[in-house]
Amino acid sequence: MRLTDLLHPHLDEVTSVVDATSGSLRLDPYLHLPPGVTPTRHEQPVGDGELLLLCHGPDPALHGDEADCLTALERMRPGGRGLIVFGHPGTDLPYHRLLDALVAHRCQVLHAASLGYTHLHAGAVFACTGELLPPHDWFGRPLPADGFATALRIADEYVLADFVSRSQRARFIDLERAAEETARALETAREDGLADRLAVAVREKDQLTAALRRARDRVDVLETRVAMLEGSTSLRVGKALVSAARSPRRGAVRLPRELYGLWRRRNGGKGRTSGSPAPAPAPEAGADDRFHLSHRALSVAPRDRLVITGVLTDRTAEDFAADAVVSRVLPHDGRLLVERTDPDVFLVQLSACTDEYGPWALTGTGLAPDLDRTLAELIGQARASGRTAVLWRDGSASGAPGLSLLAWDAVLDGDTGVRLARLDPVTDGRDRIRDVFQQDSTRVRLALLAGLAGAPDPLDARRVAVLAAPRDATDVARLVAQTLGQQHRPAEVVVADPAGLALDELTAASVTVHAGPPTAPWVADWTDLTEDRPDTLLLDLLCAQEFSGADAVGHSPAADDYAFVPTLRPLLVRRSLLDSGAPPDTWSRAGHRLFAVRGKEPS
Repeated sequence: MRLTDLLHPHLDEVTSVVDATSGSLRLDPYLHLPPGVTPTRHEQPVGDGELLLLCHGPDPALHGDEADCLTALERMRPGGRGLIVFGHPGTDLPYHRLLDALVAHRCQVLHAASLGYTHLHAGAVFACTGELLPPHDWFGRPLPADGFATALRIADEYVLADFVSRSQRARFIDLERAAEETARALETAREDGLADRLAVAVREKDQLTAALRRARDRVDVLETRVAMLEGSTSLRVGKALVSAARSPRRGAVRLPRELYGLWRRRNGGKGRTSGSPAPAPAPEAGADDRFHLSHRALSVAPRDRLVITGVLTDRTAEDFAADAVVSRVLPHDGRLLVERTDPDVFLVQLSACTDEYGPWALTGTGLAPDLDRTLAELIGQARASGRTAVLWRDGSASGAPGLSLLAWDAVLDGDTGVRLARLDPVTDGRDRIRDVFQQDSTRVRLALLAGLAGAPDPLDARRVAVLAAPRDATDVARLVAQTLGQQHRPAEVVVADPAGLALDELTAASVTVHAGPPTAPWVADWTDLTEDRPDTLLLDLLCAQEFSGADAVGHSPAADDYAFVPTLRPLLVRRSLLDSGAPPDTWSRAGHRLFAVRGKEPS
């Protein structure tokens, strides 16, 4: 929830908002006060028609001092209202530090909600009153007022909510502790894996060096033997006889002279007869007689996609290959493939081992011990290389119980997700596509896998940059509202001069604001801020893109829905296509795919 969504329902009969925060955090850009409500700052009591703005958080420099917050509560008078924002996460909200002060100054909390900012996580609206006010329901609507019934409701809900929250907090603490221990164990395993990998590399280097030394020694011996053979008298006599036999007329005349010369040199004589060949010069010291390649090609680039090697079904491998580099191992080539691909994750899918006709059929059942042994060796090889070994149990563990006994770094339970291209927009409907896109798509499953291995996140391919040109405060308010209201929130907003605009709320909501060219893979042009954009706009556009694989998505003049078209009004464009500078009416002729979705529809 945005801060303005929490505050505005409680601004009836309020004419001024009194800022009593003492930290460096300025909340004015978050409020978007309506006309007639003015921000002010004073040290006077706060009564009818005024709302006190407070901040409480773990960082005194940013959120202000706790003592200043408690002192400001002393200024509350009957009829005055207040809003306090917290820098603490909702699960760790230290409300007990303020509860006594609120009660002492007759302040009743009317509504509390979570906030979606990086340094403000919760907020609460309260009022100073002389009598018990009716509380609000989960949607922020006031309940019917009835003094004793209201008090009973508050007392009962306090006891029950406290009971439930205690167990939830305890479970949350246990999960946090388990997550920290798992992270430490995984980091230790990775460090050990790197050390093992280095040791294996050193051993392999030593082995190759020893083998190369033996080969060179063998070559030296063979070269010496060849030199001795070529210099032997027997070989030279044989050559002379063969030469004389080939040419008897001339060879018979030269043969006695050649044999006499060989006899003279048999004891290393220094003389050399005329006509005998000169000895070959000795090779220069340090001469390199080896052959070298005249050209070598090498491509070096950062790894920007998740690399998976493992045992997968045909369908899963095909679906994962749309967002990752996938290599399937077979029992006979597994070791070589793991070594050559150097994957981020060595993944084994349970259904691929229980497939009746697959190459890994019966693995983990005890009926194919050779396959079990091969798989265990592959897992050990991957972990020794510092890679993450993951078992994906997309079926009953009893189908292959032996898999659970192997040395996995992580085990994932559940299906491998649905690829959006396999859905039917007519049969499944828009809501089904949205749900799959957000929770059950293969890209979401791969993001979970990438998080385990510390690999590139496939969900980065869904990042959207918004191009905007706000001119005044009204445009800024509309831009912030439309950006933060999207169900698929943009990753960045590109404006010409961000320094001169009050866009702090976007930055606090983890939306990057900058000038210059966009960096996200997808770009949406929101230059016209007077246009009404539904909160599902970017969600539906990205669903259509992931379904079709198109380069641009938008509306067609004929209001086509989920269809490839030759022309359209682009609403979401691939950044590389936008950077090319080609006009939209030439995109289709240049081979780019254009996909149309229906226009606006209620969210």
